[in-house]
Amino acid sequence: MAGGTRELQVELGERSYPIYIGTDLIAQAGELFLKHGLPVKSPILLVTDSSVVDLYADKVEASLGEAGYAVTTAVVPSGEASKCLEVLDELVGTALQAGLDRKSTVIALGGGVVGDLAGFVAASYMRGVRFVQMPTTILAHDSSVGGKVAVNHRLAKNIIGAFHQPEFVLYDLDTLASLPVREVRAGLSEVIKHGLIWNEQFVAWCDDNADKLLALDSDSLGYALYEGCKVKSIVVSRDERENDLRAILNLGHTIGHALEAVAGYGELLHGEAIAIGMVGSARLAARFGYSAEIAEETERIFAKFGLPVRIPDSCDTDGIMSAMLHDKKFSEGKMVFVVPTAIGSVEIRNDVPSSWVREIVDGLREGNERL
Repeated sequence: MAGGTRELQVELGERSYPIYIGTDLIAQAGELFLKHGLPVKSPILLVTDSSVVDLYADKVEASLGEAGYAVTTAVVPSGEASKCLEVLDELVGTALQAGLDRKSTVIALGGGVVGDLAGFVAASYMRGVRFVQMPTTILAHDSSVGGKVAVNHRLAKNIIGAFHQPEFVLYDLDTLASLPVREVRAGLSEVIKHGLIWNEQFVAWCDDNADKLLALDSDSLGYALYEGCKVKSIVVSRDERENDLRAILNLGHTIGHALEAVAGYGELLHGEAIAIGMVGSARLAARFGYSAEIAEETERIFAKFGLPVRIPDSCDTDGIMSAMLHDKKFSEGKMVFVVPTAIGSVEIRNDVPSSWVREIVDGLREGNERL
């Protein structure tokens, strides 16, 4: 491995795996597959999307080919709409035609959509085959770690899924240079989220280094992704299947997922919707008696990173509230929210009155004309 590569371990007993973060890692894919004992004789399915295939697929195929692996590449349309049962069916068909067996490996090369989709293919094909994450977006630093894989239903995001841990995560920072500015900002939303739930000092560091992060400075970005993945790995190691602690990773997601559903999985990027959701959760904290400064600081830092902090006019309150009722975090007739108690600390509340949520959603729609 290159000398500048950072490595983290997700501790899950027999299913533990490393996260590699560094530059020029795609060229070492074949070496890493051999190191982790992935069978050479079993075919590999590489799943990527139309935005990534021409940039990096050849490099992955070449590295694996040199190591003796046979790779079939499947390309899905870029965007959230590909996370559906129809595309899943097509990928399973491709896997069958390529001769994938029980010892085969599925690779996800792309952002969170590809990771979730390819991961669910791996989890369901022949009742589960090996899986490797190769994220190419900042946002995917969150989704590529922890084993949550899923597709969407028209009524709810990620409602059809499984827990299926990867063999390892290969995070090549060189792939991030091709990201549009909007996707960079949306990805950094989830990086900041990990600080907001766990590490106040990291939030302050992100605030101080916003310009470097937005400019994709390699050293700064490598450190930020390492710290974000570290929080995720600690939480997942303690609660793999979201029985209690892992739910804190859903900060901002109750409102955020509803916004994505109402907007049609297109108008708002995931990180943008979650940023708005985190502002909403911070406002909710004040209803439980916590400092109003939490919401002020949360809104300030997201605005500094160029992220939206208001709900678009196209998303009406009734639609948002309806979408939240279909969310996995709606439990036993009560609304469940992750609520910040301070910057760097959160709690899970399952006693949130829907009237409070409606008022907060309405409040997040106010002032759009000033933004």
